[in-house]
Amino acid sequence: MEVDKLTVEELKNGYRFDSGTDSYICNACSKVFETGEIFTFDNRFFEAARAIKIHIDMEHGSKFDELLYLDSKYNTFTDNQKKLLSLIYSDLTDKEIAKELEVSTSTVRHQRFMFREKAKQAKMYLAIYEQAFEKKTLVEEMIIPVHSNATMVDDRYVTTEKEKEQILKTVFESLVPLRLKTFPKKEKKKIVILAKIVEQFEREKRYTEKEVNHIINEIYEDYAVIRRYLVDYGFMERTNDCSEYWLK
Repeated sequence: MEVDKLTVEELKNGYRFDSGTDSYICNACSKVFETGEIFTFDNRFFEAARAIKIHIDMEHGSKFDELLYLDSKYNTFTDNQKKLLSLIYSDLTDKEIAKELEVSTSTVRHQRFMFREKAKQAKMYLAIYEQAFEKKTLVEEMIIPVHSNATMVDDRYVTTEKEKEQILKTVFESLVPLRLKTFPKKEKKKIVILAKIVEQFEREKRYTEKEVNHIINEIYEDYAVIRRYLVDYGFMERTNDCSEYWLK
């Protein structure tokens, strides 16, 4: 789930609407429900707008839990805070929550207050941020979004669209098919290159190491180096025995 590209409502709903394809898309698994198609659940027929909601309930369960326990650098709640929020979501009274957590009722009330204050701060931050950045910016000056599973976010991720295009032109001898001339030492360039290479892999698909090597080898001869960096930078994940790889 690419949290940074979704609105608050899309995160809460568990899906977004793509006007380009006239489709509803599940945030969790990227399943597409195109408007105009009819979908079947338990021998009943539903249009896309209703089908996406049924799909989420049946396949992914609680949207709240999906967000609360989402493995993302943007999810900064501690384990204790997650447990408390889960109990609040369950509609328990402060007294019942206090008993469950073995704390005082006043402690629960204080935490509720702190959550509300944080929410107010977040609203103020968004209001100021959106006004500051709503002025039209040249496309070439826009900063490329950081991919949601980045392992360490720092200056190496500060790259404009113009810089990205220049890097791609410099390091790739061909974009179709993708052929990499050299894998530079500069970290900023590596991230742009890896983001381009990872486009060659399909989401929700599991790859053997041999399959990963084959795909990368078509792009660059030192496939082992590229494979390692794809994992190190959080673009791909693998099993402990390296038998399977997949996009994060």
